[in-house]
Amino acid sequence: MTSAAAAGAPVLVVRNLRAHISGQQVVEQVDLEVAATGVTALLGRNGVGKTSTIKAVMGLIGRSGTVELDGRDISTLPTFRVAGLGVGYVPEDREVFSGLTVTENLRLAERRGGEHRYDLVYDLFPELEERGNQRAGTLSGGQQQMVSLARALLNENRVLLVDEPTKGLAPRLVQEVGRVLARAAEVVPVLLVEQNLQVVREVAQQVVVLTDGRSVHSGPAADFLDDPTATQRLLGVHGGGEGAI
Repeated sequence: MTSAAAAGAPVLVVRNLRAHISGQQVVEQVDLEVAATGVTALLGRNGVGKTSTIKAVMGLIGRSGTVELDGRDISTLPTFRVAGLGVGYVPEDREVFSGLTVTENLRLAERRGGEHRYDLVYDLFPELEERGNQRAGTLSGGQQQMVSLARALLNENRVLLVDEPTKGLAPRLVQEVGRVLARAAEVVPVLLVEQNLQVVREVAQQVVVLTDGRSVHSGPAADFLDDPTATQRLLGVHGGGEGAI
C-alpha cells in the first residue's frame, strides 16, 4: 500500500480534465476525487460527459489536465499502462467476447504477475462458475454484465471505473448488480456512473455531479439525494433522487 493510500488520501484525483473525440470537446473541466474506500458516484443528465470522463481517465480518448493514482501522475500514460497500474474498467456496453466461453473471458483478463481472485469472483457470481463452459454471447444481458464486472474484479486493482452497470437490466437484476457493487467496494474503491438513483442511494458514499462537461457539485451522496431542489436543478429528478435520471 502506498503512503498516500495508508494516510487515507483519495486513491484517484482528477483536476481540470478536458477531453475530446475527433476534435470535438466532450469534457470541458472536471475535478473529482475518489475516496480510498467505498463508492463515489458520477452523476448528471444524459450527454453531459460522464462516460467521456471515465474514458479520459483511462486514456481511451484525447485528454489534458491531471489524473493522479495514489499520488502518481498517470495523465500521459497509454491505456494499457493505466490498466497495468491498477485501474480496472467496466465499460457501458460490457464488451464480452461473445464467441469465447465464460471461463475464457475471465482467463483473458488475468494480469501477469499478480494474484487472480477467482474465489472472490465465484463467491460474488456463483452462476459464472456454473456456466464456465457456456459461450458468453449466449448469456442474458444481466449475465454478460456479471462477466464484465468479474473481469475487473479478478485482478488486484486500486480503483474500478464502472460505467452504467444496470442499464437495460430488469429490476431484479438491477438489485443484484447493486448488491455486487456494494460488496465489491469493500475490496476496492469504485467510481460509478449510474442513472438509477436508487442504486446510487444504496451503494454510494460520495457524489460528483456534471453539467455540460463540467463538475458542478461534489459531496456526501445522502445529502445530495435528500435535497429535492438540488436533484431537480442538476438532474431533472423530483422527489429527492428516488428515480432514474
